[in-house]
Amino acid sequence: MAGVEIRLAAESDAETIANILRVAFAEFESDYTPEAYAIVTPPADEIRGRFSEGPIWIAVVEDEIVGTVSVVPEPDWLYIRSMAVLPQAQGAGIAQRLLETVEDYGIENGFYTLFLYTTRFSNDAIRLYKKFGFGHVRYTSGDEWFGTPGIALEKGISRKEKLNAIRS
Repeated sequence: MAGVEIRLAAESDAETIANILRVAFAEFESDYTPEAYAIVTPPADEIRGRFSEGPIWIAVVEDEIVGTVSVVPEPDWLYIRSMAVLPQAQGAGIAQRLLETVEDYGIENGFYTLFLYTTRFSNDAIRLYKKFGFGHVRYTSGDEWFGTPGIALEKGISRKEKLNAIRS
């Protein structure tokens, strides 16, 4: 999408990021258990605490923050969490750009695998992740996500694969 800037978030963006997560996931609230919904829609104070765990990016269109994603470096992979785009900005390629940013960060920092969880009812997100090259790892039980069943997905990444994709 033209006019989209992806940049690192600042702690001063925490309230806006929390709001994006609340708005983007609101349509699914009844599909989550209350505990799981609280995890996917953390308050600004929790978002501020995440800055020490790994990078958080925001997508900006015409000076408005419309999307976000964060990662946590783990021993076996780069864990993607809290990806969301405001409903009025969905379908414009913003989530794709956020994933590209995460993948570039992963490659630049020596990761070979991107990993994430999503819910089984997030059909648009699942389609996006599969289109981006993520594969199904396993279904997660309700025990892992506070009673909300999910899907674990991963994607292998490397500088060589990225260069081949750019050349194609």
